Amino acid sequence: MVQEETLARYLKALLSGDRAACRRVVEETLQRGIPANSVYLHLIWPVMAEIERLARADRVTSVQEHLATRINRTIVDQLQNKLPRRPAKDKKAAVCCAAQELQELGAQMIADLFESDGWYVRFLGGGLTNDDIYAFINEYAPDVLLIYGTAPKQAPDVRRLIDRIRGVNAWPHLRIIVSGGLFNRAEGLWEEIGADGFAETAAEVLQVAADESQVACPDRRTVNRRKRRYQQPAQQEPAGVA
Repeated sequence: MVQEETLARYLKALLSGDRAACRRVVEETLQRGIPANSVYLHLIWPVMAEIERLARADRVTSVQEHLATRINRTIVDQLQNKLPRRPAKDKKAAVCCAAQELQELGAQMIADLFESDGWYVRFLGGGLTNDDIYAFINEYAPDVLLIYGTAPKQAPDVRRLIDRIRGVNAWPHLRIIVSGGLFNRAEGLWEEIGADGFAETAAEVLQVAADESQVACPDRRTVNRRKRRYQQPAQQEPAGVA
């Protein structure tokens, strides 16, 4: 497990834009025997979430947030080839962001972890319209669609995408999972917009995706229902963690 002191050092280096110091923290963590996927889950992801929280509270500048995001992206790109590779699952996942999502690094990390866990993955990122995403789903026919979002203004567009997919009903077994700060902060939003599952962290995404008892439910949309997070079984490591 990554220690609090390591998290604090990494956060400080990110906010100061010190690329070399960030690399040192990551390399030291790897040298202690912590695998790359645990670095994703227990170092980069929580620090990324903390920077998002600080930015919303106006406790960091836009420049600091921008520097941190760019450094994290570089490190994630370098770590991707160090991730373990589990046997192929014959399952397909598509990972996309809400149309106006600028902070797509979380989605990129989720796509990497899906691939590490044996899924066939297509990472669409942000900047695509619902028409673009819909056309891709029609061609690729994934088992899971992961939609990542951080800003409240994205919720209506995500809802429209889910409505369109459900309305056609061409993929009755497609499960739609949502993740990102948008859904973390809004109690029950994931159910209200008609998703099949919600995960607060990347580790939970993999577990929700592996839970085949979850099925598409076009009538799932409700208002003000209590959020049901995936409960990790006691004493078990998240899927994809060595």
